[in-house]
Order: sequence, then structure tokens, then C-alpha cells
Amino acid sequence: MQARKKYVLLGLCACCWLVLFYWGGGVQLRLLRLLTRQRGEVVRPWPNWTDRAFLPRYAHLAELQTDPGSAESPRQRRQAWSAIYKDSRCRMETCFDFSRCRRRGREGFRVYIYPSEKNDHVSESYRKILASIGESRYYTSDPREACLFVLGIDTLDRDQLSGQFVPSMDERIRGFPLWNDGRNHLIFNLYSGTWPNYTEDLGFNIGQAILAKASLNTEHFRPGFDISIPLFSKDHPQKGGERGWLVRNTIPPRRKYLLMFKGKRYLTGIGSDTRNALHHIHNGKDIVSLTTCRHGKDWEKHKDARCDHDNLEYERFDYQELLHNSTFCLVPRGRRLGSFRFLESLQAACIPVLLSNGWELPFSDIIQWNQAVIEGDERLLLQVPSTVRAVRNERVLALRQRTQMLWEAYFSSVDKIVLTTLEIIKDRVFAHISRNKYMWNSLPGGLLVLPEYSTHLAHFPFYYLGLGVSPGQEFTAVIQAVSPLVSQSQPIMKLLQVVSKSKYCSQIIILWNSEKPPPSRSKWPPMPVPLTVTDGRRKTTSRFLPQVAIETEAVLSLDEDTVLLTSEVNFAFLVWRSFPERIVGYPPRSHFWDPLKRAWGYTSKWTNDYSIVLTGAAFYHRYYHYLFSHYLPQSLRTLVDRTSNCEDILMNFLVAAVTHLPPIKVAQRKQYKELPSPQGTKSVPWANPEHFNQRQECVNAFANWFGYMPLVHSQFRLDPVLFKDQVSVLRKKYKDLERA
Repeated sequence: MQARKKYVLLGLCACCWLVLFYWGGGVQLRLLRLLTRQRGEVVRPWPNWTDRAFLPRYAHLAELQTDPGSAESPRQRRQAWSAIYKDSRCRMETCFDFSRCRRRGREGFRVYIYPSEKNDHVSESYRKILASIGESRYYTSDPREACLFVLGIDTLDRDQLSGQFVPSMDERIRGFPLWNDGRNHLIFNLYSGTWPNYTEDLGFNIGQAILAKASLNTEHFRPGFDISIPLFSKDHPQKGGERGWLVRNTIPPRRKYLLMFKGKRYLTGIGSDTRNALHHIHNGKDIVSLTTCRHGKDWEKHKDARCDHDNLEYERFDYQELLHNSTFCLVPRGRRLGSFRFLESLQAACIPVLLSNGWELPFSDIIQWNQAVIEGDERLLLQVPSTVRAVRNERVLALRQRTQMLWEAYFSSVDKIVLTTLEIIKDRVFAHISRNKYMWNSLPGGLLVLPEYSTHLAHFPFYYLGLGVSPGQEFTAVIQAVSPLVSQSQPIMKLLQVVSKSKYCSQIIILWNSEKPPPSRSKWPPMPVPLTVTDGRRKTTSRFLPQVAIETEAVLSLDEDTVLLTSEVNFAFLVWRSFPERIVGYPPRSHFWDPLKRAWGYTSKWTNDYSIVLTGAAFYHRYYHYLFSHYLPQSLRTLVDRTSNCEDILMNFLVAAVTHLPPIKVAQRKQYKELPSPQGTKSVPWANPEHFNQRQECVNAFANWFGYMPLVHSQFRLDPVLFKDQVSVLRKKYKDLERA
């Protein structure tokens, strides 16, 4: 027992001695350093892992050398940044005036663009940005209504050596009466700094303005205030943009090449460290990493011993072929942190492998980038091949699918980049009705999910499947009435009886759009469901207004002269419950490309192919009423109201743009054609000879606004019973459909 006590005591003494040595020694070392500094002696610190003497010799010493003037410590960079941007600690709560946006409630988010001055030169990219804002639903020409302000001066390229550089910015912006030290201003920028350091200096004091910038460094990024945007070229499309490539190359998930890069090699200066070392992972087989010195005017003056060999190898491979056939794409930093390769890889479904330390990724506030990219470390380049080889096939496919979702939702056009920027700011201003991360990171993307409608996932049709939610079991019928009620034998009376007999019908709303006032309630027949007559205000688009009276998820849109059976209504509703995000209905139409006219055409010919289901007899989710009225621009709705035509086509465009899917055609006992009636007949809209011409023009006007043709062709049709079969009529659920 006594021996055990001795050992315990000795152990405690040893511990105390170690503690005293550690703390005492630390104090002594610090005192020693202080004394040696006072005597002017230089004390060498412990070797840093970045010291070249301790680096494994994976690269030649010359490859790791940079210009002496380009090396800056983090402290120096922070000091330079704080000197340029005195409001580096800005947040929405401290540097943004919320009252300007909330004066008119949720409709108060308006954006004003400063008028450009006479001699100002605006680059093509900035012109696209201003056009996107000007055509958006947020634009206002009255600065008194504005929540956010955007400069008319081009701020995209702030490289002093660039021809797009605008001088004397500080002097000019201080002269603007609305500037107010940048408060509630949004500044777009793609390029900052200049040779050799390429700092984040914009060359003017942005004050309290929000900075939407490409190649943003995390050290300078003001979280919840600034917005990182992608670097895009002047050729990036204004609207629409090409779709991603995954639809053409889905299986197998891996491609011919495992990893690829083809681009410039910088011999000196910032960014040269990483690019100079890329040749070490090139094997010419499944990993192709190619660089060239052949760029710039004086490249031959600075070329090294590797340049000629690299240039020859560079020409052996085609960039587009590599992009189409690679699983992973290396995206190393350039002179700045961002690169055009980033967007190119996203579109190509080539999983980006990022080598750009400190880069705040585009729209990092909302996008979960770990589901779409692999973030590497510039200092660990040689680990990249083994890292990507270890990614399993299931993850490869998931990553590639997410690249396509993000590309099409936020990056395929300048319009989407700009609108995403505005929507992020709007979510900050109205945080109580903002989108959550799931909405931003799942189809159809945050731009098509309006939180003013709802912030609950279960209220949107495209989330039902993922949530395991089924749509409601009732529908609301909305009947468009344009003819005055003069007889009880009119088609609308029979239609009311047919629809009200459906066991799924919850209520009927008659949208009165006639020039004569609606008749009294006593003129309408008694029905087993509630009947409401609403003023359509003589607007064609009023049939798609988000009526408060519509309480069901499903809407059955009907023209007053539609001929249907109750069994047909029931069948179409059950089909819609299986496809709640789509339009499901009866009358099909189609679009086509006319190569002679170089324009889109519209046809009502009966073929196996269709891309439109007319809303004169169709089911869809009530959310599309809200999206139609609040997402689409006033110009398109005005076109529909002016011509009293095309609202059904516009709704099909909208739903197709959301889903990227065609509508669903269900079989009908009696078909009808949308053809011109004999002369003298004016009872139907298509009796007008201009009806089809207007619809042709509408298709092209809509495609022009969307920037592409969203309509999708299909031959898929659903028939309830295959009418003329040998099964007993008594056993058939939809037996009335056989009575032709």
C-alpha cells in the first residue's frame, strides 16, 4: 500500500514539473525573444511548411517563383482592403435602409437604374445586366419608388489597363444626389485590380453599397451583404441560354477521360504557381492537363524551357471534345480567383474540381456547392487524381445532375445571374417570407418559387413527390364566360350541370368577362356545389388571376362552350393527381419551327404529336395562377389582353419553363378543332381570320421573352378504358365514354 502511494506521489510530482517547465519555459522564451529583439538580433522562426527548402521536390524551384512585388501577407491585403473600403464591416442591419423597401409592403422592392450620360461607353456585358433589370418586374423609372439603385456607369472592368476602365469614379458618384455614401446601391463588377497584383481594388470607394462581384476573396467578402457572382464572358447569352449537356450523355456516369484541363500557363505573377505545376498530373490517357505559354503579345520573350513542348502537346487535344468526354474538369484560378472554366464545366456536366484557395463561390449564400463541385487545395495538387478516382459512381451521377440543375436555374444567361442577385437581396429585405435552402437547391430553382405565395414546400406542386405528399382530392372549376346569358339552353348551362355532378368538384367560379353585366343568382340553375360569379374586368388574363376564392390545389379551367362528360372530368382529375406539376387536359395543339420563315409556327392539326394542351378544358395547380400574374412581365400580359388571345399558349409556356416537361393529353369522346368558321359567324373567337396569325405572333413573342423555346413535344396520351374492348359495360368505370 505504501509503495503504491509512493508511485502516485512521484507521478504527481512529474506532472507538476512538466507543467512548470512548459509555462515557465514559455515565459522564458518570450522574454528571451524580447531581449534579443532589443539587441537588434534576428531570431529565425520555426520552419514554415511553405518554405521551399522543406517542400517535396514535386516542382522545380523556378516553377514556384513569383514576382517579388506580388507577394503580400494576409495582413497587408486586409490593410489595403480596409483603406479602399472604409465600410468593410457593413451588414444589412447597419448599412441598408429597409424603410425604402417596406413603404409599399411586399410590392416595395423596386430597382432604379441611373440614366446613362451622353459620352458614357457601356460594355456589352453591362448593357445586358442593365437590360435584365430594366425588363424585370422590379424595375421602376421613378427613384422615389426605389428600394435599390444601380449605377448607369459601367463598373464591370476596373482594371486600369483595360479599355473599358472608367476614370474619375469617385468624383462622379459623389456628384449624384441619390448616392448617399452608396447606401441601398448595388454595384456589379467582374474584374478588379491590375498587373501585377490584381488586388480587389475597384479604384473608387464603394462606401455602403452592396458589391456583386466575381472572384471575391473570402477575406474581403462581407457575409450577408455582398454577393459573389460568376465570371461570365461578353458572349454569355442575355436570356435563356443553352441547356446542359447531361440529357445527351447520362449513362454511364463516367466518361472517357477522368480529369481534364486545357488553358493558359502564366510564367510569372500571381496565379502562376498553380498553373505552372499542372503538367505534373498529366498522363495523356485518362488525365489530360494541358497548358500553353502562347498568349499575350510578349510571350516569346518570357518563355521557359517547357513552353515549346507544352505548346505542341496542347494542340493535340480539342477543348470541346475534352469537355464533352470528361467526368471531372479542373478549374484552377487564373490571375484572379474566378475563371470562365467554371461556367463551362457546369454546363457540360463535367464536375468542377476547384483549385482556387480563398474563392467565395458564386451565390454562396443560397447554393450548397458541396453537392455539385469538389473543392481542392492549390497546395495539394498531386492529391487531386487520387481524390477524384475515389468518388463512387453514384456520387458522380448525383454531382453531374446537380451541375445541370444549377446551370439551368441560375447561370445559363445574364438574365438569370442578375435576377438571382436581386432575389437574394429581396430575401434579405423580407426575411420573414424568404426562400429556404431546399427551394434554392432543388428543381425548379428559387427564381420560380415565389415566397409571397407561400414558404411551405407542401404548397408547391413540384415538391409533392420528394415530400411524399399527395395533392388534394377536390378541384375548383373556373369557367370563362364571355357571352351574355339569354337562354337556359346555352352551352354554359349544360356545362355547369356536368361539372357539378363530379364527386370531386368542390366549387364553381364563373369568371364573367362579358360586356353586359352578370345576371342575378336566380338566373343560374341550382347545383350541389357552391357557385360564385366574379367580375373578369374584361381582361383575357383575368382567368389566371390568383383568386382568393380558389381553396383547392387543383383548378379546372373551362371555356363556356366546352363539351365534356362528367366521367371525362373525373378521369382527367385522377390523371392530374398523378402529374400535379403539369397541365392535364383535352384539346391538344403543337408548335413547330418554320425554316423558310425562320420563325416558330402554331398548328391545330390532329397528329400524334403535341406540345400544348389548351386551358379551355384542362387541370393545373393553382400556384400557376400566382406565377402567371406575378412572374411574367406586364408586357406579355398586355399583349394577351390587347389581342384577347393567346393566354392559353402563354400558360403552357410558363408551365413548360418550370417543369421542362410536356403537358398530359387525356382521351376525349368528342374532338373539336380550332378552325376558322364560315363567313358571317362570329360566335367563337377563332372565327376571326386574324386568330391564327395572332397565335403565330404570340408564340414567337413568348419564345423571344423566355430566350428559348420551352415547349416540349410529346406523344403520350392517357385513355381510360380503350373504349371498344370486349369487357362488359357494367364492369367499366368510364362506360359513358363508349357512347360515341
